[in-house]
Amino acid sequence: MKLKFYLLDSSYEVVDKKPVILLWGLKENSEPVLLLDKSFRPYFYAVLDEEADPKSVASRVKALSKGASPIIEVEEVEKKYYGRPVKALRITTVVPEYVRTYREEVRKLNGVKEILEADIRFSMRYLIDKDITPCSWFSVEVDGPLKETKYFVKEVYEVRGEYEPLEDPFPPEMKILAFDIEVYNPAGTPRPNKDPVIIISLAESMEKVKLLISKEGPRGDYETIQGFINYIKEKDPDIIVGYNTRGFDWPYLLERSKLLGVKLEVGRVKGGIPRTSVHGHISVPGRLNVDLYDFAEEIYEVKVKSLEEVSDYLGVLKKSERTLVPWYEIYRYWDDEEKRKILLEYAKDDAKATIGLADKFIPFAIQLSSLTGVPLDQVGAASVGFRLEWYLMRAAFKQNELAPNRVERPYQTYKGAMVLEPLRGVHENVAVLDFSSMYPNLMIKYNIGPDTFVEGECGEDECHIVPGLNYKFRKDPPGFYKSVLETLLKLRKKVKEEMKKYKPDTPQYRLLNERQKALKVLANASYGYMGWVGARWYFKEGAEAVTALGRETIRKAISLAKELGLKVIYGDTDSLFVTYDEEKINDFIQKVMDTLGLEIKIDKIYTRVFFTEAKKRYVGILQDGRVDIVGFEAVRGDWTEIAKDVQERVAYLVLSTGKVDEAIKHVRETIQDLRAGKIPLEKLIIWKTLTRKIEEYAVEAPHVAAARRLEKAGIKVDVGSKIGYVIVKGGGKLSSRAVPFMMVKPEDIDSEYYVKHQVVPAALRILSYFGVTEKQLIGPGGSGKTLFSFMKKKGT
Repeated sequence: MKLKFYLLDSSYEVVDKKPVILLWGLKENSEPVLLLDKSFRPYFYAVLDEEADPKSVASRVKALSKGASPIIEVEEVEKKYYGRPVKALRITTVVPEYVRTYREEVRKLNGVKEILEADIRFSMRYLIDKDITPCSWFSVEVDGPLKETKYFVKEVYEVRGEYEPLEDPFPPEMKILAFDIEVYNPAGTPRPNKDPVIIISLAESMEKVKLLISKEGPRGDYETIQGFINYIKEKDPDIIVGYNTRGFDWPYLLERSKLLGVKLEVGRVKGGIPRTSVHGHISVPGRLNVDLYDFAEEIYEVKVKSLEEVSDYLGVLKKSERTLVPWYEIYRYWDDEEKRKILLEYAKDDAKATIGLADKFIPFAIQLSSLTGVPLDQVGAASVGFRLEWYLMRAAFKQNELAPNRVERPYQTYKGAMVLEPLRGVHENVAVLDFSSMYPNLMIKYNIGPDTFVEGECGEDECHIVPGLNYKFRKDPPGFYKSVLETLLKLRKKVKEEMKKYKPDTPQYRLLNERQKALKVLANASYGYMGWVGARWYFKEGAEAVTALGRETIRKAISLAKELGLKVIYGDTDSLFVTYDEEKINDFIQKVMDTLGLEIKIDKIYTRVFFTEAKKRYVGILQDGRVDIVGFEAVRGDWTEIAKDVQERVAYLVLSTGKVDEAIKHVRETIQDLRAGKIPLEKLIIWKTLTRKIEEYAVEAPHVAAARRLEKAGIKVDVGSKIGYVIVKGGGKLSSRAVPFMMVKPEDIDSEYYVKHQVVPAALRILSYFGVTEKQLIGPGGSGKTLFSFMKKKGT
């Protein structure tokens, strides 16, 4: 029979010394289904020396065969490696784990030049070879249903044919369950061997939330964890989501359940407990376990990636509308009968925020998974480089190209993109013009890649020659990167055309928009991937060539702009800031297309924008009134929220009203509030990350001193821990007054430190350019200046 199914995930198991591929999916009615394929076998390639006799080498490979996993086939194949034909042997065995054993033995044989594709995971190998991707629909011939009792799904089938991709872009309705745990923590950092889980909150939607509450006592969470297991089995979610669950919740639950004698069987397989898998993610057999924190980490605008901060930023659950409890006081709220009610509301809101973030992140993750072939539960944990790499590996397989091995290389630098010196001062009506996918388009235009690189002589008729570097790339045939990037960009263009058929509030538009964003991410990662030392297709010369061409492109674009009478104010990588003149800009856009063969378009327009003399540092007001700050303290991680707030407000007042005195007045009012203790403590916290172990720091910086205080209080810190501290009153070095924020009272705060080292410097980074001094901000009197007088003075 033919079965239509939506693929969620793939895995494998070894049964009777033979591998079985497991494909977890959903039917059209959203019922879970499992497909088994018992026919697929692991293999790898041995690339041979040119003078080697394939038959002789093949016979010696066969002689290595072992009974536990025999070599069942050694086939001579014609493949390409970096675009060049090579002789290779495809060596097939039975048990996937034996690939590692055989690759080392085959590597030692005479005539073998290189071993390739021996490090590809068996389940991913299957997806590549069968050309199937998670989060997509397929049809396949199957036998069944089979009588299987070890899997917790109603229908199990055995695959008998090839997969046929289906065009349906919409996933079936998937059951998503969010969870979050609260842990008793009287000693600071909770200890799973001593401290029980006190609350597990579960949410199927923002409206449907359930709390599992523990009984008193050291083993009071036995029934809570068992209830968690039962709830998952009852609801049978396809996707489990959490926030930093791989870093905290799952490891804690696994430790506690082991201690309590509870089997944390939450998968769709008997004995299927969560385990750490590739990219560090936690795998739950038969379900997709997605840690939303992985996607939150990519939101660079949010400094502190806590659940409440990210959900507030994305409009899921505003901090002002939810219950907040300091994590270090959770045990106090639990122990106090009245405060416990607040803690329960806090736990509910955590679950609501998590399920709300899933609505934001999962649609994009689905598209990334579908494009790259990386399962949904891994695609967030994987870096952008790894996501692109899996896409490249699928493309390589289709082109009969062997994938290089991943090897360790030392970090190497190369000259980067062009960044112009800005025209200092205030400018009105400035358009930001961005080249559309400039680097991918340059790679396509110049056919850049390791397989097209020519080290010897090659004239301009046959090769593209990169100015300044003299690197040469064959014009024909199209290289591997060019073919892949052309496909990505064409797909994105097609998707964007399709989007025009729908209104922005329709499901079709939203789905297509997530897909075009995923395609853009992959295409734009290609240049950086070439220069990433961890890449399989690492190619430093290619990365150098692209940046050189990028610099040349910007230079030519500047010349074209000036010829048309456009004033160029600033340029950075693939964008130009020019005076906004609609007619001239339209001519410029057309000229860039005709002359350079690249597309450029208006990204945004500032009504006013202010540049310092420094590169990558400016602040502007967009046409919709939003303040856009780049490169100032407001977006740096080691400055406080109060510094950010002041700077944003100063920028807005100066640029929107043109009255510098209004900005000075705001700074003074903030200083008064600081001295009066009216500024909330959370706005005064300085956040710094530990980049090494505490004992390895030679100099005791403030955040290191604060970290030591945390350790003395029993709170565990390690490399990567974000330390939040405030400065308190007293004498001596600053580090002696840096105290973890949860250990101080508001009256202990040294307000003068924040005035002189946070508020005033943050404001002056903008106001000093208008002649404002520190004395004017702290003392009486105004500047008597306006933005107009400054602009007149500067001639802008």
